[in-house]
Amino acid sequence: MNEYEKKLEDLKNGTIKELEVDKHDFYALREALVEREDFKHFRGIAHQGGNIVYVYLEKARS
Repeated sequence: MNEYEKKLEDLKNGTIKELEVDKHDFYALREALVEREDFKHFRGIAHQGGNIVYVYLEKARS
């Protein structure tokens, strides 16, 4: 399990409430994210400057 897979699992389990990702790390995290079965439960919110904050939703987005 790589660093991003671990962080996404922590987010899912509620160990962390949100995951902030630097714009330079976005593609590496996204690669791990799209491989997940629960991909649609993660919501990324872009912020000024290019950083993204991910949260885990109980109900999958459509």
